Amino acid sequence: MTNVSSPPAPEAQRTALTIILAVSGAHLLNDLLQFLLPALYPMLKETYGLSYLQIGLLTLGQQITACLLQPLFGLSGDLKPKPYWLAISMMIVALGVAALAAASGFWMLFIAAVIVGTGSALFHPEASRVARMASGGRLGFAQSLFQVGGNAGTALGPLAAAFILLPLGQSSVFYFLAVAALGVVLLSYVGRWYAEHQRQAASRPKVALAKPALSRQRLITAFVVIGALLLSKFIYIEGLKSYYAFFLIEKFQLSAQEAQFYLFAFLGAVAAGTFFGGPIGDRYGRLAVIWVSILGALPFTLALPYLDLFWTAVMSVMVGLILSSAFSAMVVYAQELVPGKVGMIAGFIFGFAFGIGALGAAVMGALADWIGIIAVFQICAFLPALGILTIFLPRTAELYPEGKRA
Repeated sequence: MTNVSSPPAPEAQRTALTIILAVSGAHLLNDLLQFLLPALYPMLKETYGLSYLQIGLLTLGQQITACLLQPLFGLSGDLKPKPYWLAISMMIVALGVAALAAASGFWMLFIAAVIVGTGSALFHPEASRVARMASGGRLGFAQSLFQVGGNAGTALGPLAAAFILLPLGQSSVFYFLAVAALGVVLLSYVGRWYAEHQRQAASRPKVALAKPALSRQRLITAFVVIGALLLSKFIYIEGLKSYYAFFLIEKFQLSAQEAQFYLFAFLGAVAAGTFFGGPIGDRYGRLAVIWVSILGALPFTLALPYLDLFWTAVMSVMVGLILSSAFSAMVVYAQELVPGKVGMIAGFIFGFAFGIGALGAAVMGALADWIGIIAVFQICAFLPALGILTIFLPRTAELYPEGKRA
């Protein structure tokens, strides 16, 4: 007997994939705009006489805003979905980009960084929620595809610096308002789908969520461990994003433009690792990916500060591939710990990751002023050793003893 309901399924799947691709594309545009400030660091340091500490404070201003605001925005979205916050977030980023282009000193740069960070804080929890809604149950894949857009946007930042920002100067940042305008259009489209999805969901019966069989103390322990793993990953990655160009310039006497291409290679590897981590987690388990990703990067981070230019580049690519693969798995794993709080948990993970990375970057800047950037990279190489703490995370059998997954 013919199943008359089967033909619409491919259409629904295509629509969901289109939405994930759209929100991933918007993530690319958002994170490209977010990286304009770090891409300008070599120029800004020379033009305004900034110290490494001030460079770290600019990173802190941009990221700590996201750290503080993302969980609040995520919880607000859990309580009442806000589909058009997405487009508004890109408008805020555009305002920050304009302020960055017009800034003429440290404090104006800091204000621009805070504005850009606020737009990012509004974007990430709602965009992550949309990717989950459109996943069709492939949570790791959807989260990875969403994340890889952001990592690709960050990876394009050094190319933008090499070909546009550094040759044309700080005022060329104004050109990127066109990128923000494209993002507003794309997120308005996603917002309409989100609103329609919510209307349809409201007309369907509520589905009971499986609740993990964890005690309060066990849940707290799990999030403390996740926080420590995020610390090890994001302090190192944010440190490379902010200071890798300076490390290469100081150690190998590269020009600022040459250093950007090596930074692009590292960030491109981060994007690739992010994409593969989610689907692998769907298939082999999220804890397996977290284990390999954090602890597996340790040999490469330890070797990187002591090698010649070629092998330094190779090690940075290996670090990017391995260390980045855990993030999508960590987001989905944390959401499974607290079902029904998708936005709040995504906001917490993104916010904590950005915040701890920014604090780490500021500390690294202060240390670099004191002991030099090369010595800082040698010390931070030990951060992935915290991956051993994964042993304290609850296994799937402990989360759902009856075999049910959130």
